[in-house]
This record gives sequence, structure tokens and C-alpha cells, in this order.
Amino acid sequence: MPLYDCMLLMKPHVRKEALLDLVARVGKHVFRRNGVVTDIKSFGVVQLGYGIKKLDGRYFQGQLMQMTMMATPNMNKELHYLNKEDRLLRWLLVKHRDAKYGLEFLSEDDGKKELNKFPRFNMIGDDDADEEDDDDDNDDEEYDVEQEERTTE
Repeated sequence: MPLYDCMLLMKPHVRKEALLDLVARVGKHVFRRNGVVTDIKSFGVVQLGYGIKKLDGRYFQGQLMQMTMMATPNMNKELHYLNKEDRLLRWLLVKHRDAKYGLEFLSEDDGKKELNKFPRFNMIGDDDADEEDDDDDNDDEEYDVEQEERTTE
């Protein structure tokens, strides 16, 4: 089963109990379809880049929640009942791409062979580091001179 993020943007005045009720309903829906909710994050009240117009007004703020879940690929079609939810401003389901889970992940060598393809000097950047160190040394000498002038006065 692929991993999805379900982003829920709710109206700013929605109480915490109603917010948790909606998240629980989505979680139960995922569970009934043999899915698993792996993580829930709340970002609190966020400022929106533009106003979202609804029947009861225009909203420039919203409460943002993120639910990470493993679910069947047809979960996007099954969540369309959220369109009728009056507490929501927007919702979005995002699929994680190129993620490996379970036995696929364990059989991978974690990309160690891929790192050997890159030249070592490009990853470390020795030339840039030496130039920065010289600049830092000059700054220290200037500081020492200023310190000596203050003590002699």
C-alpha cells in the first residue's frame, strides 16, 4: 500500500472537539479500508496567501492538519465525501513517490553504491573551505589589535 498525506484545512473558528471528530472520521474510513494512519500533525492556525470564499464568508486563516496514512490507491475517490463537509475550507491527498517499505526497503543497500559514483573532492569542497579559513584568521588578528589598543588606553 502506498503512503499518502491528507492535508485538511479547516475554518479558523472550528472548535478542537469538532476538528478531532473530523480527523477521527477520516481515520476510521481509512481503517475500514484496511489502511493504517501512521502520523497526525497539527500546524495550528495558519495565514493563507489568499482568501477562500465559502457560503458564510471569506477566510484568510485556517487550521491545518496533516494525516499520514498507508491506504489503497483508490482512497482519493473514497474521500470525496469531504467536499460536503462545511467545516473544511480545502482538503488535499498527496501520494509519496519513490518510497520503499517493508521487504523492498530491507533488500536495498541504502544507496551506498550510489555515493561512490560521485568524486570525493566535490562532496567535501576543500578549495572553498581553505579560503574561508584564511578570512577567519584575518578577522581574529584585527580583533587582537583592537583589544590591545583598549588595554593600553
